[in-house]
Amino acid sequence: MIWDFRGPEAFEIAKHHCIHLEEFAVKENLHFHEIATKEISEMYCIAFITVKEKDMIIYRDALQPHRGEVAK
Repeated sequence: MIWDFRGPEAFEIAKHHCIHLEEFAVKENLHFHEIATKEISEMYCIAFITVKEKDMIIYRDALQPHRGEVAK
C-alpha cells in the first residue's frame, strides 16, 4: 500500500507517516513485511507498507492508501 507526498517537505512527511503505519500495525497486532519511504524526486516521495494478502483489507479500510500494488 502506497501513500504519495509532494512538495518540499515530502520526504519528512513520508518518514513521519511510516511511524504511524508501524504504530497501527503494532496496536492492531498485524503482521507486515516492510515499512519504508522512497524518494522519487526532490519534490515527490512515497511511504509504503508491504503486508500479507490476507491482511490487506484490514489495512486498506483503516488506513485508506492512495494506491496499492501486488508484490510477488
